[in-house]
Parts: sequence; structure tokens; C-alpha cells
Amino acid sequence: MRHALITLALALLAPSAATAFCGFFVSGADAELYNDASQVVLMRKGNRTVMSMSNTYKGPPKDFAMVVPVPTVLQKEDVKTLAPDVFDRVDQLSAPRLVEYWEQDPCYVPPPPAARFMAGAMDDGAVMESGAGPDLGVKVEAQFEAGEYQIVILSAKEATGLDTWLRQNKYNIPKGADKALAPYITEGMKFFVAKVNIEKVKRDARGVVVLSPLRFSFESETLRLPVRLGLLNAQGHQDLLVYVLHPTKRFEVANYPNLFIPTNVEVLDKVRHSFGAFYVSLFDATLAKAGGKGVVTEYAWQTNGCDPCPVPPLTDGDLVTLGGDLLGLTAKPDDAKPVPGQPFFGPAASWVLTRLHTRYSKESLSEDLVFREAGAITGGRAEWGGKSVEQAGEVRQANANNFQGRYIIRHPWTGEVKCDNPNYGVWGGPPSGGEGSTKAATGLAAAPRGAVQLKAVVRSKLPALDIPGMPLPKRGK
Repeated sequence: MRHALITLALALLAPSAATAFCGFFVSGADAELYNDASQVVLMRKGNRTVMSMSNTYKGPPKDFAMVVPVPTVLQKEDVKTLAPDVFDRVDQLSAPRLVEYWEQDPCYVPPPPAARFMAGAMDDGAVMESGAGPDLGVKVEAQFEAGEYQIVILSAKEATGLDTWLRQNKYNIPKGADKALAPYITEGMKFFVAKVNIEKVKRDARGVVVLSPLRFSFESETLRLPVRLGLLNAQGHQDLLVYVLHPTKRFEVANYPNLFIPTNVEVLDKVRHSFGAFYVSLFDATLAKAGGKGVVTEYAWQTNGCDPCPVPPLTDGDLVTLGGDLLGLTAKPDDAKPVPGQPFFGPAASWVLTRLHTRYSKESLSEDLVFREAGAITGGRAEWGGKSVEQAGEVRQANANNFQGRYIIRHPWTGEVKCDNPNYGVWGGPPSGGEGSTKAATGLAAAPRGAVQLKAVVRSKLPALDIPGMPLPKRGK
């Protein structure tokens, strides 16, 4: 799940396990069907929520449907399809990032401030059946088409009736579906059933079906993600990425422990070749230290700025696409040209993007995730010279949200030292000039778990994870 104003998303998992999904799939074929990857974006203002979902799946190439509980009856004007790539930017923007710094010549004497200023100034740079009979207690509240989807909005009096209704419409329901549906029916929720015509969908380079993202809106007092139903399509542990975009507030969970990913962590150079594997090891260790239950905050920052930026910040157009048009936001021309790897603060609307991440199983997830507003935090920042602002693993309360998962490779000076009083510890770009690159840890679904031993690659001391750390190599004449 990935990108938006209040943004919730469910991200990629390893091929052997299904990614979390706030609903479940039902198949028209006599075979099991698994959710391979899901992304959900929730944009919220007041009680108004705009939810965007993008899913891939594993299963037979037959018609199938998604079943998602929603609090209200949706109409055709509430639902639309989006371009598949709309979710990518928020994932990359908020992903854990790997940065590099090179130690500058310890004998270098900078020119006077005025000279530096002048030098800088010169540098430019087919619809389901309407019902199987009133005895089932199932009512078709609305039905319409959107892209490759044939959508039916249902209400039900009891879970067994809804289960039977879907089966009578020739869909094989996952085992235990009636029990999983029962709490939502008791709460009076409706069911968004999107039937897919498989002949109209597109496939990626791997041949995996990529469904057009669906966007719909509704009113709801509580910000909640019904992830328990997604366990019906699970094959093992599930990873859940939640992106929350709000005009002013960071978000956290209200009904599970809240954790923070260790940040400003110095690592060995070889981590560049296995950054994804390193990060999932760090994430797993963080969750395990808390007993395996909890939701980890990985990012909280304004959408129109970042430092460093793996990709340009979000634009008003990004936000409008994911529901801002329903929440009073309009896209404006943006002449700014942000550069990846460099700080940027543009004229676009400034919302707070929170990225939350958890990993769970049928045994560890007992209730749906409920979210609440939280205070601003800071962590994972650096000064222009590459010096970390906070200590490794430190998270502090702040007036504005500036928190990110940031991991650092340092290249100590190895050249000659031709002065009597060398000044070590000044960090910047590579000796050849330019800025160091910023690498985002995306595609974590495919990252091998347990492949990296943290104590062997982490330089920073992290007592919370029992990591002793290691110093930089000695330098000198």
C-alpha cells in the first residue's frame, strides 16, 4: 500500500507470503487465490476519507473479485480508476534511505566566507447477480462499472448469508470467511465487491496481473484499516505498509505498541550491495525486541520537502490524483525542479506523510488497525557537512515532523596528510566532485530475510538492539 494525503498502504512481501490487504479475494475458479501485493492510500480531511487501492495477485487467470468492507453505500460518482504508477512516488519518497559521505582533505583551508558566497552566486546550477433471495439477508445497494471492474455494493444481515450469496454467484470463498465477516456485519458495514474481467487487465514484465488502482470515498469518524480479512488470502507472515498523509499531523496506531526504526545508523560500505536485506534485518530485530507485536514508524515529514531526497517531493497533482480534488485541493503549476539527493522545499501544498510498517501473522493480529493523530517528531537528520544532528537511534519530540530512516556509509580520508594540524571529521561529496547518491530501500518484498548479521555491518552503537558498534578506522600520517 503507498502514496497520498491521509495515506494508508499495504506494501510488497516475499514471494512465499501474501501481502496484507484490507479485504479478501474470491475466485471464480476452483483453485486457491493469493494476494501478492497490495497498496492502499487513504486521504482524509475531517471525517472524509478517500481510499485508493492497488493490487496484484497470484492465482488462475479467471474472473475474480475483491471484497472490502466500507462504512457507507458507495455510488458510481464515488468510485474511479487511477493510473498504476500513481503509488510509486510516495513509496520511494518515504522509503529508508542509504547515504554516503566522503571525508574531505584534513589539510584543506576554505576560502573566506565572502569568497565562498561569490563563488556560489556565479554557479547556476459482467455484473454479479442482484441477489439469491431475501432469505439470505443480502441486499444489492448499488451496482456500476469502473474500468475493468464491475462493482456491487452489498449489505448483509448475517455472515452466513453473505457467504452463501457469494458462493451462489459462483465464487469460492476462503475458508473461515463467514467468521471473519461477522464482526463487520454486526457493525453495520457495507461490502464493496469489485468483480474483475481478467481479459481487460494488464500484466507487468513478469506476467503478473496488475489491476488498475481503485479510488473511492466515504465518511467515517474513525481512521481504521480492516486488515483481518486479508489474512484469509495469507500463506504466512504478512508485511503491511501504511502511508498516512494529513494536512498537519503525524499518525500512529491506537491499539498496538508504537515503535520507531533506529535511524542515523552508520554502516559498513558493503551494505550498499545488500541494502534491502540489511534493512529487513534491522526491521525484524526492532519488532522482535518488542515481542513481535507493534507498528514501526519509518517516516514522518512534510510532503513538499525532504533531505536527502531519493526522488522529488510530492506535487499538488499527486495529492489531487489520490483524492485531493474531493478535499478542496487543486493542482497549481510548479516550475520548481527538485534534484534527487538534494534538499528541496517547493511551493506545493505541505501535508505530513507518515509511513508505518508492521509484519504479522494470523496468530499475532487480533484486531484491525486503528489510527490516531500524534505529536511531531524528529530524527535521522544531518547537517550540510554530513554530521548527524541526532545520535544513532535517537527520536525526539519537535515542533515539525522531520523523521526518516537514514543509514550512512562514510569513506574516511585515505590520501596524504601534508599539514601539522589536520582537521578530521569534515564530510561532504566524493573527491571527484558532485553530490553523493541517495538510495531508497524499495522492493523490500524480494529482500532475503536473515541474510545480514547486524553486528557484522553496523558501526553505530545501538544498545536497544544489543549492537556494540565499531569505530571508524584510525587515520593519520
